[in-house]
Amino acid sequence: MDYSAIITALRQASAFDLYRLRWAIDRQLDDPRWVLAVHARVHLGQAVDFYDPRDNVMHSGIVAELRRKHVVADIREQPRQGLGRHEVRVGDVVGFQDHDSRPRQGTILRLNDKTVTLQSETMQWRVGYTLLHRVIQGG
Repeated sequence: MDYSAIITALRQASAFDLYRLRWAIDRQLDDPRWVLAVHARVHLGQAVDFYDPRDNVMHSGIVAELRRKHVVADIREQPRQGLGRHEVRVGDVVGFQDHDSRPRQGTILRLNDKTVTLQSETMQWRVGYTLLHRVIQGG
């Protein structure tokens, strides 16, 4: 699914449309066929990846308990990679790997919600915070 297109469309929806959509999604998720299908695929001790809307990130865990509508997972904290939004500022020089796994570095021009905009030697890049690392410049 193209979540960016969905979010763009939702920004144009009325409050009534958003309410109706939330109701339809909740009804679909509460459908007993959906619940049974999920229960048929999930078992105790299974490794699962799940989305946490509070953090807006994926987590990994082990299924610890199956409830009627919920799964309780034992979360295995992964060491955070990259840099956080509050660990960098405009003007910092940071490094990353491009799409071809070549090392690059650039100067941060702008801090966005999930990415930074940086200027490398010849072009601008938008790079996620988790892909950044510090660059130590020698004098």
